[in-house]
Amino acid sequence: MNSPKKDGDDDVPVKDPVKYGELVILGLPKITAIYCSVLISLSVSRYNGSLPSGDRGRRKSRFALYRRAKANGVKPSAVHILNTPQDSKAVHSRGQHSISFTLSRNQTVVVEYCHDNSTDMFQIGRSTESPIDFVVTDTSGGGTEGEDPSIAPSTISRFACRVVCERNPPYTARIYAAGFDSSKNIFLGEKATKWKNPDGHMDGLTTNGVLVMHPEGFPQEPKQGLWREISVCGDVYALRETRSGPTRGKLAEGESSALRDGSLVDLCGATLLWRTGEGLMRAPTLRHLEALRQELNASRPQCPVGLSTLAFPSLPRKRQPWVYLTCGHVHGRHDWGQRSQRVEDPGEGEGSTKRRECPLCRSVGPYVPLWLGSEPAVYVDAGAPTHAFVPCGHVCSERTAKYWAETPLPHGTHAFRPVCPFCSAALGTPGWIRLIFQGPID
Repeated sequence: MNSPKKDGDDDVPVKDPVKYGELVILGLPKITAIYCSVLISLSVSRYNGSLPSGDRGRRKSRFALYRRAKANGVKPSAVHILNTPQDSKAVHSRGQHSISFTLSRNQTVVVEYCHDNSTDMFQIGRSTESPIDFVVTDTSGGGTEGEDPSIAPSTISRFACRVVCERNPPYTARIYAAGFDSSKNIFLGEKATKWKNPDGHMDGLTTNGVLVMHPEGFPQEPKQGLWREISVCGDVYALRETRSGPTRGKLAEGESSALRDGSLVDLCGATLLWRTGEGLMRAPTLRHLEALRQELNASRPQCPVGLSTLAFPSLPRKRQPWVYLTCGHVHGRHDWGQRSQRVEDPGEGEGSTKRRECPLCRSVGPYVPLWLGSEPAVYVDAGAPTHAFVPCGHVCSERTAKYWAETPLPHGTHAFRPVCPFCSAALGTPGWIRLIFQGPID
């Protein structure tokens, strides 16, 4: 892995850089494509082997944040109340970072930011301009069903948010709505949701908002927290009535924008999972997941119909275990028990048109292939792969399956629903099934 660098520091090597943490895209293939700035070195993640179109250039499914060679953080300094466009131009010409709050045609409040040598700043958004470290685009867009995703409008902001990390222990990472553009400015126009706080400082929200959920006790005994909205200045608020509503929610007293291990960040089109450097050291690795796969295969589970030995392949292929989602009995792929009846329940398998009868217990329901979930960051433990998500068939540990099935993610303008963290398929109730393997006959 190359040493992480800051713009302008290409010739400055960094030895043993501090790793603040990683941001992992949940359900990447259905919702997002990621591009990473060449300024930050990243580790390559997998969506069960690769991204839909493969890992190409800056296209990644996760990215790591390292301490930069030189600090690039900023902090508020002077505040200017401007009454003419000329005044605004004079302030912006200084080349400093600033946030502009337009109150009316004739009045703008500009908060200047100065250099902060104690923090590093990383910016995330849809724009491919140089200030963005991690470019996130939602391939499904915000258009209607069946619309070409390449032309559908995106709901992710061009400069969606910024993460500011302390360069010294405990390396706290805080998230803020909005990012600075190429002119080093964040601009909140007349129609933007903004206000003056009791202490006098201005604040505001982005159009579709940046939502955050901080779990308690992740990953040992994880318990979901409440979804909140983060302001441009990093304060925490209850959710608006709708995602882009004009009125902010109530201030969440005592709550912080500091990210915890397992925090979720939703950008209205992509959901990011934050894992701290310390948390990643305790998390399962790809090598551990491979050992679990080999251990499961070594138990030689059998197909009750074909009496053949089942095995989870290291790469996706046709010969793999299948499961009846109603009962959890695991088989090889076969044509027994087909019923020509259209599936109306969306929780019974996307695109499925046939129901199958299990030859062991006679229960009727969807029959889908099983896929071992291979993104280690979403696991809450290193347990055996005994459960599968319904309806997609991704396999993981029991605690991991139950945690994500009970974790609703933002969906649309004001809805929430749990999804598979490996593919973003909407989960039913309870959203998982315990797998029942038949042992070898001999």
